[in-house]
Amino acid sequence: MVQEVLINDDDYYVPDANQLITENDTLDNFATSKQKRLLIGCLYSSLQNQTFLAEANVGIYYTDLQPPIVPDIFLSLDVQVPQNWWEKQNRCYMVWRFGKPPEVVLEIVSNKEGDELGKKLQIYEHMRASYYIVYDPNQQLAEKTLYVYELRGTRYFETSETWLEQVGLGITLWEGKFEDRQNTWLRWCYQDGTVLLTGDEGAEQERQRAEQAEQRTQILAERLRAMGIDPDTL
Repeated sequence: MVQEVLINDDDYYVPDANQLITENDTLDNFATSKQKRLLIGCLYSSLQNQTFLAEANVGIYYTDLQPPIVPDIFLSLDVQVPQNWWEKQNRCYMVWRFGKPPEVVLEIVSNKEGDELGKKLQIYEHMRASYYIVYDPNQQLAEKTLYVYELRGTRYFETSETWLEQVGLGITLWEGKFEDRQNTWLRWCYQDGTVLLTGDEGAEQERQRAEQAEQRTQILAERLRAMGIDPDTL
């Protein structure tokens, strides 16, 4: 028998959530953590024949004179993690070792303290990342959800174009379910707007194709039998 324990409100302190640190540069909340898994996972599920490196919360050293910057997401084409990734010099992204900065760096805004449109923008611009994307799902910075900056020469210019020509991918806001959570998600997409699939989505798509093929086979067999033809003898 389970005994109910009643907690007296006077003895049970519930802190004000507004006074708690729920996210910062090193601490994720549930939403941003899930969003990062989606962005990273679908790249590795859908682009298996391409060489690239995509990670979340991995430091990037762009100069030995400054501490690393840690983007929420980065994507670097035509590079891969060194074989011995436990060696100190291989544990994070050092621009001078990989020979170039990542093509895409992306920040997800969870509070007003990250300075995504100020200091971070300047750092990524100095780093020469081809694209800098800021996703602000709760519009904490302004009345916009998505900011895309493209490097032209040595400066970033904001653009309304969500197709990243130099990367061969685009970004789009997608309404749907990921890991049993219905929400609006930021996703990678192809030029026609089709989103890159996660492993689970790809498996479900293949299951549906197999099911449809089986249904077509059964319909054809029934038609042949109606014509007096045994499909098993064909």
